[in-house]
Amino acid sequence: MTKWTKNGPPVEQPGAEPELSAYQQVMRKRLLEAPVVPAPEPWRRTAYAPVGGLLGIGFASHPGTGHDLVMVVSHDGHALFDAVTGEKIARDRDPDPEDSSRDADPALWCPGWGPVAGSRVRIAGLFGGGLHTTSGDGWKLEVVAPTWPNERVLLSLDGGLPHSGPYGERWWHIFHSHYSELRAVGFSPSGQTLAVATSSDLSLWTRGTGHSRSSSAEG
Repeated sequence: MTKWTKNGPPVEQPGAEPELSAYQQVMRKRLLEAPVVPAPEPWRRTAYAPVGGLLGIGFASHPGTGHDLVMVVSHDGHALFDAVTGEKIARDRDPDPEDSSRDADPALWCPGWGPVAGSRVRIAGLFGGGLHTTSGDGWKLEVVAPTWPNERVLLSLDGGLPHSGPYGERWWHIFHSHYSELRAVGFSPSGQTLAVATSSDLSLWTRGTGHSRSSSAEG
């Protein structure tokens, strides 16, 4: 029989943080020494878009071209980017407050418009949610912070940390968020697009020409 009591467990006194082990120090040094470099082939950067007050992003698929689309939610409204061309193809500066309610669904989402009208797009960012961290065919994204709170985005083909192989061959440091808060990092469901969103901008890379295999837009 369980006996209930009003007394909680004793409060532990804060102690000194343990020092990094030799292994941790070597790992941290390797991360700090890895410069920002362009994503390797077949990835190509298609967009860098300033977005003030960015809150989150989500993926959809263009019903006509098959291109991955990226929906951006910010304090200034919503925008829709074509991930293959980098073009902003739609903008809604005054979305319906009821449609934008974060209480409407336990999973964060936004209503689609333009080419994805009538769908729902799941959003990851400041209020929660998450994007794919693997592409399905070997590519992996990781966020590390060897100098917290500044975060770095790593792209790899070696399975992820500890990245024992030579830098620039199987793992790459492709983004350093030292000026804004990181909001979301991930691949599209198709695995053809990777996106990095901060509180002030959106960066997109693609390796495809369209025809995504799946979509995060739900009818």
